[in-house]
Amino acid sequence: MVEELFRQDSYLKEADATVTAVEDRGVRLDRSIFYPTGGGQPGDSGLLRWEGGEAKVVDTLKADGNDVLLVLAPDASRPDVGTPVHTVLDWERRYKHMRMHTALHVMSAVIKGNVTGGQVNADKSRLDFNLEGDVPTKEWVTEEINKLLAVDRPVVPQWITDEELNSRPELVKTMSVRPPMGAGRVRLLAIEGVDLQACGGTHVARTGEIGRVECTKIENKGKMNRRFIIALP
Repeated sequence: MVEELFRQDSYLKEADATVTAVEDRGVRLDRSIFYPTGGGQPGDSGLLRWEGGEAKVVDTLKADGNDVLLVLAPDASRPDVGTPVHTVLDWERRYKHMRMHTALHVMSAVIKGNVTGGQVNADKSRLDFNLEGDVPTKEWVTEEINKLLAVDRPVVPQWITDEELNSRPELVKTMSVRPPMGAGRVRLLAIEGVDLQACGGTHVARTGEIGRVECTKIENKGKMNRRFIIALP
């Protein structure tokens, strides 16, 4: 099982590791700063370096055995099992994901409705809601999100047991995505005075890091379902 450095410190940009397995698509390591695709957040990219070689990491995926697979460019060389490597994150892309993901949590506190889906991207991101009654305007959503971001609230991970989460269903806001479970405990993300929900993604440490957010579009996705798209200007 990989040591998930991305959960311990989402600000780690580089780290040493050792190759534990080599596959057609890429490699597995004993420790990883690369976040694997999941929970609506894309997998990380970056570089893998070792003595005499270098390979581009084009994606990161969840693998069997609670492991992480670093997907390498098709034409890249592969280090052997047991090779010490140095991993380098595409930090600019990851940091945008962190800012966006935390902004979506704030939006889920602003818009009162069941979250039916979501997607984090570096340029724009979205949440889908089942809403009853009037649909808020994009101008109102923009203003309300930025009011909360401007207060610069701390963003703090917390942990509860699987059993505690099962007894508190309100902590799982996204109906289409379940948080990572099975290891005995589940991570919550607390935005002080704003939001508390289960989430295994990477986030900024304070809402002030996000900057200003704009709700650029609201799409009709069904009788009650509305898609709210945000961007970082």
